[in-house]
Amino acid sequence: MNVIPDDSPSSSLERLGDARALTDRAAELVIAAATTAIAAAGRFTLALSGGSTPRALYARLAEPAQATRMDWGRVHLFWGDERCVPPTDGSSNYRMANEALLSKVPIPPANVHRIHGEDEPRAAANAYETLLRSCFAGAATFDLVLLGMGSNGHTASLFPGLTALDETERWVAAELVPEVGMWRVTLTAPAINAAARVLFLVAGRDKAATLRDVLSGPRDPRRLPAQLISPSPGRLTWLVDEAAAAELGGAGSR
Repeated sequence: MNVIPDDSPSSSLERLGDARALTDRAAELVIAAATTAIAAAGRFTLALSGGSTPRALYARLAEPAQATRMDWGRVHLFWGDERCVPPTDGSSNYRMANEALLSKVPIPPANVHRIHGEDEPRAAANAYETLLRSCFAGAATFDLVLLGMGSNGHTASLFPGLTALDETERWVAAELVPEVGMWRVTLTAPAINAAARVLFLVAGRDKAATLRDVLSGPRDPRRLPAQLISPSPGRLTWLVDEAAAAELGGAGSR
């Protein structure tokens, strides 16, 4: 593992040899964050991401050797975004997490706070905002938010050029994403940036040029929404495999 700090003491980038090593490291960070949060506050609030790299992480956390290290009765799960489909749909982020993790660990159903993607999108966004504000007093301070990054620089369902990128007050937004021809419900940058820790998981050579631009290029969050993510006073960690880091050279700072 190669750790490259950036210019901020609250942000770091870790280069892992391959996707398996990335999954192992991510699992350790999630378990450590849960242990710390539960000891301090009696619960651990985690916002999940969709995508193949997070799915591997969820499968790892569900393995008996890892699952027994988590106090699942004190874990509360949320979602960073959701496709506007029923929870049984193959493209549902909830369904993916349920298959890989929730159905295999003893988490109370009341601790699983999904986005209702089957509802009218704006109504689903409003309902999720209401739920979050009832769970968090004053600010959406998740203990940990997991994020991926698309090859176009999007994260959660914050896509290039869309109006949700300009949100400064709401925690949840619904938007039709022309790029994928689908409505999405997503946490906004203000909600993500209020987290105690944000963990990006980025794997694959197809992400390399975008990762370079996000970390080292000019600031242009309307083109590269991942640049909006800068938790304060929280901590930002990038976990990237060597394939995704191929164009970073010897530094990953931004």
